[in-house]
Amino acid sequence: MDQNEALAARFEEHRPHLKAVAYRMLGSLSESDDAVQESWIRLSRSDAGEIENLGGWLTTVVGRICLDMLRTRQSRREESLALSQDTHVPDPVVSWGEVVDPEQEVLLADSVGLALLVVLETLAPAERLAFVLHDMFAVPFDEIAPIVERTPAATRQLASRARRRVQGSAPTPDNDPVRQREIVGAFLAAARGGDFDALLELLDPDVVLRADTGELASGLSKLVRGATVVAGQASMFSKGAPPTAFALINGRVGVVGVPDGEVVSVMEFTITDGKIVELNILVDADRVRALGLPRFTA
Repeated sequence: MDQNEALAARFEEHRPHLKAVAYRMLGSLSESDDAVQESWIRLSRSDAGEIENLGGWLTTVVGRICLDMLRTRQSRREESLALSQDTHVPDPVVSWGEVVDPEQEVLLADSVGLALLVVLETLAPAERLAFVLHDMFAVPFDEIAPIVERTPAATRQLASRARRRVQGSAPTPDNDPVRQREIVGAFLAAARGGDFDALLELLDPDVVLRADTGELASGLSKLVRGATVVAGQASMFSKGAPPTAFALINGRVGVVGVPDGEVVSVMEFTITDGKIVELNILVDADRVRALGLPRFTA
């Protein structure tokens, strides 16, 4: 094995961790892959022999790449995209069955749900970087500061502001998968049966439903709040809806729409204290297809 092959092998050991960092920074699986690939290009062009802590070096590099991508995304955001930000659902990580590849296991570590990723989307790029690297991956502020071009003290303040936003907006989910499945199953049954009262019992009074169809003009992408409104929407959408199946969505029990076995929609539930507090639904055909999910077989 020559030096390049050895370096590539070492890089592959870190790839799942780097993908996890990038996913939390960007909320996009394809962009996360791009960021990780760019980190490899930078490593291959560097004097790798001078790098004492390869994992730390790569984490910092991926963080810097993601920060640049977030800033570019922000500067290019047109008015139509800004208006659709409230209905944007980050890319879900979907799995079923017993086999989960190592990269996916790392992506799902600590159960980073779509509700949290939605809140992270509201942060300024530098705040998101400071919070993700420090609070989620324990990177010291001294190492984050040069990336955001601030002092360690100022970087600490960035993370603190982000943390307050997250704690004030992102619900803390229940982690019992058996209970999750019971509640999701009861929700589906009530929606299909048009049992409005049963739906109200399952929904938190301030529940949020976010549906992302990829279209803004049609009005089908929407953000609605409140148990009464969400229950009405659930009953309406269930009529004529495709067959569904349970799946793990970002490490939690969710639902995929699977007409003829092909995944056409993904619905993630955030459940807190036995109540559904948030539903994130991705039905953008292009984005669901881009997830590259296999056909569902029972």
